[in-house]
Amino acid sequence: MTTFNEMEDVLKTFMIQEQSDAHNVKTTSFAKYNNIRLTMSPTKNPNPHITIRISISEATFNLNNFNKLNGGLGYEERLVIKWFGRYGIKEKLMELWAFAEKNNGDA
Repeated sequence: MTTFNEMEDVLKTFMIQEQSDAHNVKTTSFAKYNNIRLTMSPTKNPNPHITIRISISEATFNLNNFNKLNGGLGYEERLVIKWFGRYGIKEKLMELWAFAEKNNGDA
């Protein structure tokens, strides 16, 4: 089974790769991507969702359609939305959701 740590690493790698070709790569602080956190709280909200925290920014997204429920990630939000569309990401996140629900707690 995929873990939250693995998915955090996948998102971090994706974001760094996406920006490596950008003209602003020299001004991007890659160190802040060491603070990416993915969480799910089925006890607080029974609808499948994921909260993504990057540095001091945080946003929650619906796992069925990836619409943003609240918060904001600034510039990185467009990269996160692009990451959602990658092959296998939705399935892995839904697997994590099922695990969190099964354990009756936050993950």
